[in-house]
Amino acid sequence: MKKIIPFLLIITFFSCKKDVLDISPEDRISEDAVWTDENLIKAYHTELYNAIPHGFYIHMYSKYTDEAINTAPCCGADIFKQDTYNPDNITGVSGGDFWGGYMYYWNQGYQYIRKINVFLEKMGAQDAIQFQDKARLIAEAKFLRAFDYFELIERYGGVPIVTQSYALGDSATFKRNTFDECVAFIEKDLDEAMPDLPARYLSTDANFGRATQDACMALRSRVLLYAASPLFNTDNDRQKWQKAADAAGALLNSGYSLYPDYRKLFILPSGAPEDEYIFCRNFTTTNGHQAPMHNLGRRYGAYGGWWASNGPSQNLVDDYDMTNGEPPFVYTNGIQSVNPASGYNPSHPYWNRDPRFDASIIHDSTIYHGDLIEEWVSTDGNQWGYDSYKQSSDNPRGGYILKKFMPDADVPLSWQQTYTIPWPYFRLAEIYLNYAEAKFELGDEAACRDYISKVRARVGLPPIPATVTGEALRRRLYNERRIELAFEEHRFFDIRRWKIADSVENTPIRGMDVIKNLTTGVTTYTPVQLIQKIPYDEKMNLLPIETNEIRRNPELTQTPGW
Repeated sequence: MKKIIPFLLIITFFSCKKDVLDISPEDRISEDAVWTDENLIKAYHTELYNAIPHGFYIHMYSKYTDEAINTAPCCGADIFKQDTYNPDNITGVSGGDFWGGYMYYWNQGYQYIRKINVFLEKMGAQDAIQFQDKARLIAEAKFLRAFDYFELIERYGGVPIVTQSYALGDSATFKRNTFDECVAFIEKDLDEAMPDLPARYLSTDANFGRATQDACMALRSRVLLYAASPLFNTDNDRQKWQKAADAAGALLNSGYSLYPDYRKLFILPSGAPEDEYIFCRNFTTTNGHQAPMHNLGRRYGAYGGWWASNGPSQNLVDDYDMTNGEPPFVYTNGIQSVNPASGYNPSHPYWNRDPRFDASIIHDSTIYHGDLIEEWVSTDGNQWGYDSYKQSSDNPRGGYILKKFMPDADVPLSWQQTYTIPWPYFRLAEIYLNYAEAKFELGDEAACRDYISKVRARVGLPPIPATVTGEALRRRLYNERRIELAFEEHRFFDIRRWKIADSVENTPIRGMDVIKNLTTGVTTYTPVQLIQKIPYDEKMNLLPIETNEIRRNPELTQTPGW
């Protein structure tokens, strides 16, 4: 494809009298000055970390899949409400906050690849300045480029690999590289980065959140797991599963441990002591976020995900096990019925559930910030609880509110408050589940059960019984990942790489009608269908590239099927 590449820093030079026009600008820093000043180089480098999207934008990826009930009326998120995205509208989710949280990552990704390439070229120039941390910064930049490429390939499959920057007026031809070529390039960047990085930083270290050897290993684990998955490993090459198992296994004994309190882990402020996060985005009071105010209900002056569009779904709630370790439901030919071994009681659907349910989701009768949450509507529909969707359009329709990442009562809830809860990119529980999945695919079901059970043991759930094997074990594996990593931006990509998105996305999105008889005081709970998406097509396993990008670059092929 032929494309004019814009300059990172546009500087206009006029050839004229030196004493008239050859004057250094005083309202900005010239490009030459950046690369001759250690502090400016470090400032440029620090900004490169913005290449990696975090999950606290207004639109979380939970609403793009079956974790939440997407009621967004606009602003990009609406095109995932019923999967109506296409090459003509996909750029509606190409920005941060209101505009989709960078789900369409093409523009953001390549802008930062260019910035990283500029940095690497300037640092590698013969006349480049020398300073103490230079090798480490170069290594961090290579890690960031590897992460950037992973963000691209999980969305689009193989993409063009660009390893140099281009000046204003340059033309160049790019074509898609294969997915496997992109994986090899990511591994090469990680291999080159690791020798000049520290093994890890403790969470209390001011440098925690910068690239480390362990962060490289965690990224490699995820990349190779995806590469081995059915979407990208079409002939089920066992060697790819072995590489995925080895990559995850390399981190199993690296000094990390599961934080003992699942609920508390996700509300610790940046800099708090813990040993589960391997790599995360930290925040400060000057560059913090407002995820609680974006996602809580109107009781707290919040917006429920904006337009109440991030309320957890009944689909997700149904998948939390009971405390005896049994799933609450079984499915026969797609028909749901109560699992008699579970002890599930439809009259009290929130009793005796996996503790991660109450840690992650606010429901009717939850006590949160000292308040009794009331989601009920009276039998005649004329009265309702303060947290009901009838009270405010900023209260989610489905009867649930996000609790994961929402602070406890010791932290004020206010738009004037800046929140410093970090965003986890990689944590030990994911590595355990990566390892479990790879070992399952290699036929080592005992190891798979063992590492699923390690994750479950944190919240007091019994281990997966040895009698759970084959496809039944696969279902438990997939479900464990769904529950443990809920709202952490895994679900959208997991169901696609597993090639089960057709089943998941074609299942109606449901909420819970909570009906209270004000005479008897009896409350009933009835699931209700709220969204039916358009029929899922296999092409939706990957995102399309915007139409205008294809028109500008005729040698760039569209994502298959689009």
